[in-house]
Amino acid sequence: MAVPEVAQLLVRRGVCSKDQMIEALRLQKSSGVELEDALDRLGYASANEVMQVIAEKHDLEFVDLSEVDIPSPVLDMVPESVARENTVIPMSQDNGSMKVIMSDPMDLETVDKLRFILNREIQIVLAPKDLIQDAINRHYGQNADSGEDDTMNRMMSEFTETGDIAFDEEAVAQSTKESDFGDEDDAPVIKLVNVIIAEAVQLDCSDIHIEPMEERVRIRYRVDGVLTERKSAPKNMLAPILSRIKIMSKMDISEKRRPQDGRIKIRVRGKELDLRVSVLPSNHGQAVVMRLLDPENIKVGVRQLGFSQSDFEVFEDIIRRPNGIFLVTGPTGSGKTTTLYSALGVLNRPDRKIITAEEPVEYYLPGINQVEVKHQIGLDFQRIIRAMLRQAPNVILVGEIRDQETADMAIQASLTGHLVFSTLHTNDAPGAITRLIDIGVQPFLVASSVMAILAQRLVRLVCPKCKQSYRPDPKLIKAANITSEELKNAEFARGKGCAHCRESGYKGRKGIFELLVMNGTMRDMAFRSEATQNIRKAAVEGGMVTLLKDGINKALMGITTLDEVLRTAHADVPDDDEEDEVPEEQQE
Repeated sequence: MAVPEVAQLLVRRGVCSKDQMIEALRLQKSSGVELEDALDRLGYASANEVMQVIAEKHDLEFVDLSEVDIPSPVLDMVPESVARENTVIPMSQDNGSMKVIMSDPMDLETVDKLRFILNREIQIVLAPKDLIQDAINRHYGQNADSGEDDTMNRMMSEFTETGDIAFDEEAVAQSTKESDFGDEDDAPVIKLVNVIIAEAVQLDCSDIHIEPMEERVRIRYRVDGVLTERKSAPKNMLAPILSRIKIMSKMDISEKRRPQDGRIKIRVRGKELDLRVSVLPSNHGQAVVMRLLDPENIKVGVRQLGFSQSDFEVFEDIIRRPNGIFLVTGPTGSGKTTTLYSALGVLNRPDRKIITAEEPVEYYLPGINQVEVKHQIGLDFQRIIRAMLRQAPNVILVGEIRDQETADMAIQASLTGHLVFSTLHTNDAPGAITRLIDIGVQPFLVASSVMAILAQRLVRLVCPKCKQSYRPDPKLIKAANITSEELKNAEFARGKGCAHCRESGYKGRKGIFELLVMNGTMRDMAFRSEATQNIRKAAVEGGMVTLLKDGINKALMGITTLDEVLRTAHADVPDDDEEDEVPEEQQE
């Protein structure tokens, strides 16, 4: 039997004898407990003695928790849910770093998670796991109401302790209560799925990811565009969770080989929500993504989208024109739907008829005729557009232009007196012109029909509760090409981290935009099928503010951070070994 290095150290230090260690190692192997727990059970060494040796081996500080008094301000910086989930407790903070007590010096995943959540450097201090749990109960309160977190932990424990779960799909189906979210008599798997959804709503998540790994089920939430792992469940929980979600979203629970899509309508915390559900077979089982659609999120006025004053005025002028095509571009999750729905909200009046073709219809808008694409019956974008033109609409929204047929139909609609809104997947606004030509649209049609193209991304906003001034790294200032004049008037800000933003320093998101208006020069270049880089150069010379520049302007005003803008707009940050050419006045 291979003897761990820690075990050899314990014997050499005289903490226990060689025979005692052999007995403890056998107990560890048979019961699966940690070595310190095995020695403690047998009475050969205390958990503190073992942890002291582990701390010495890794050159880390050891602390006796019975002698530690943790200040309340430090405790407040780490939410109870984070402490309990990761079995850690903060000890002290100093100069932007925090000492955190944990039991496993090799748990780098937890260290990275804490660094992200707290927005601070983490120094590890070691103590036994059981004593950390006692300290959490003592400092945060044994019976504190930790809401969904405690419920979920309890549910996880139930599943873990019961081993393989025998569940009856028909019984789960009969237990489904669409209008009764979280009934006391529901089966454990129903309660667990309800808790996952309720916790996601509480955290203001945009989507929930349930992903099967080799030995566990990973549960992640996307908050303000960033995925964070909240729970890991035993692998045997995957089948019952999948069946419950499929039943709620009216999918075929027996189909395990093909992707499926569904929808769930629920009421959580007094809010009516739609969940768009996607199931995808993967190598370790079926992965699920549930996108939370809150109707309140699209009730955003054009003013609240985040436009600069000049772009706002141009945008308002464009959406009030009688005909032409207005394109919004950007990757999935960049806020294109919100922008278009905000525009429709401005135009949605009794004297206008608005029809949309969407795949799928994400939000239901009163006063607007919305049609959902259904490929299985041949109801695609082209067929819907052709039919909707017979309905005499004033405004048409086409969910996405993916092929030549859809593009041609949208262009014909714009040329016959309709205002057409649509989306396109390109990285920037000038790229949309080239993209339309690439998919087969005649250049003269692009030049004559497109009014304007809006590219956008979402950046996280500095938390207003813990906002403080700071000076960005010179490398970031150089990457952003910020001038000395801009730097003098800059009001850079970042969040220190508080309970309001869950220690991230960010709360909420807004758009950064790149608005390209088709003038005579742009139409001429589109007609000649010019390269994207040439169109971009001419657009910037003509006054277009790029995505990166719009984001930097918002960072200069303290709305977001320079790091966030450069991350989102994919700017290159100089390496540490590159010569720093930032002017001296920028470094003061």
